[in-house]
Amino acid sequence: MSTEVHNSLITPYGGSLVSLLVNPDERNDLMAQAIHLPSLQLSARALCDLELLATGGFSPLDRFMGQADYERVLHEMRLADGTLFPLPITLTAKRADIPAGTSRLALRDARNNLLAVMDLDEVFTWEPKTEASLALGTTDARHPLVSEMIRWGDVCVSGALKVLALPQYYDFLDLRLTPNQVRVRLEAMGHANAVAFQTRNPLHRIHEELTKRAADAIGGSLLIHPVVGLTKPGDVDHYSRVRIYRALVENYYDQSRTMLSLLPLAMRMAGPREALWHAIIRRNFGASHFIVGRDHAGPGNDSTGKPFYGPYDAQELVAAHAAEIGVAMVPFQELVYLPDSEVYVEANKVPQGARVANISGTQVRDEYLAKGRQLPEWFTRKETSDILGQMFPPRQRQGFCIWFTGLSGSGKSTTAEVLTSLLLERGRQVTELDGDVVRTHLSKGLGFSRDDRNTNILRIGFVAGEVVRHNGVVICAAVSPYREARNECRKMVGADQFIEVFMDTPIEVCEQRDIKGFYGMARRGEIKGFTGVDDPYEEPVNPELTLKTVGVSPEDNARAIIALLEERGFFAAL
Repeated sequence: MSTEVHNSLITPYGGSLVSLLVNPDERNDLMAQAIHLPSLQLSARALCDLELLATGGFSPLDRFMGQADYERVLHEMRLADGTLFPLPITLTAKRADIPAGTSRLALRDARNNLLAVMDLDEVFTWEPKTEASLALGTTDARHPLVSEMIRWGDVCVSGALKVLALPQYYDFLDLRLTPNQVRVRLEAMGHANAVAFQTRNPLHRIHEELTKRAADAIGGSLLIHPVVGLTKPGDVDHYSRVRIYRALVENYYDQSRTMLSLLPLAMRMAGPREALWHAIIRRNFGASHFIVGRDHAGPGNDSTGKPFYGPYDAQELVAAHAAEIGVAMVPFQELVYLPDSEVYVEANKVPQGARVANISGTQVRDEYLAKGRQLPEWFTRKETSDILGQMFPPRQRQGFCIWFTGLSGSGKSTTAEVLTSLLLERGRQVTELDGDVVRTHLSKGLGFSRDDRNTNILRIGFVAGEVVRHNGVVICAAVSPYREARNECRKMVGADQFIEVFMDTPIEVCEQRDIKGFYGMARRGEIKGFTGVDDPYEEPVNPELTLKTVGVSPEDNARAIIALLEERGFFAAL
């Protein structure tokens, strides 16, 4: 671990801390002008990006990237002027929403509140698969950002920003500090060095031990800097996490050298590139050192079950560029607990024959929280365990989504009907979202283009996610032909509660069952864009369950789903 001494308040990355907030007089003038400007409504991701651009968190960036910066960042991890910057920060829009001749845009939040005005200098096209391949290293739709890209616009817009207001928050206001505010507080602690800890998860005893050791090793301050913007789908909500962080910092850390501040970052889950980006951001907040974890910012496994990134790729990339960015990399050492001596030690330093205690994240979820069991005190503080127990009911009281996908006529609705009866028999109320019914009501007016089909599926996914969030059971039966949309729905629902069931029925059998004659009309050219005939069906890769319907009854298939639910603990066997 490097202990090189930096200045007490290191220079922001790029030499200065950007501030795009305008003064009150200019703000009033811009508000009056904005009434007559075309508007873009910013997504939750773009809101996070705008805030960090405005306050200097993304210094030296002072705008959403133009084409020259964007393309060089994708290919070389550098801005057009050569400054190292690993990930693209862009604002996408639909070209149709930007009137010809537009020179200025008003940027607004979901409630139409005016946040900024952009001098529109550039409008350029981008290609999702190219960006995903270069920036993320994958085009696999199981990557959360890859599937999200179907919601983005077809062009990027860029230009100078004048920020009138930051996004409005009502929670944890004393912990929502700008880069400058954090730097001032770190400087007041009087230490030459500060190590930042990035987290999007609850803190357990091992994290506590690691962060304290890191601060001791550099002889400096500790900045616990959790992400409270967009994180990995399925993560513990930030309200619960911040309650945990606050309880631990107030009760178990040295107050004179530890501070907690929240980071409104929209993570990309981009692995090594993201770790380097996180280090640059923390330099702007005044840190001289940065803890990089194993598989830092990794989104888990791809469609084949393999990790998207190597376990130490992030540490290696940050270490390789540490001198250039001015932030020393502190590796997250794997610690284990020795119950006989009641100490934590590095995994590679366990005495021969010593008894070791350890709990994996899967065990926390499946063996403790899902079963309503208290986590052991050697693993986590009681404050953490109590908060997690409040937020995560036992698995048998949690909601879930059964997502049937397959060609028209593959047996989705028939099997769903039987499954509904079996679930009701076990005391679970069921919400059914059938593709045809949704098109009649929720998606009336949509056509059958790829965009419209994705919109229809995402609407089903949104409703399903809301049902599951409130611990309900939902069955979705829709062709849902495209992997990217299905994987975006998986995110909306939560990976642990989303069960994709592929009805693997040959198209010849589906045609034989087609009493409405749609397949015949499609083959005669009387209807266009019919899935399986002149529009593709993208089979799932590693769905939770694949069911055959030739020679197998709908009841047998429904009972196979019930068996999987029992195996996963959603209810006990009868």
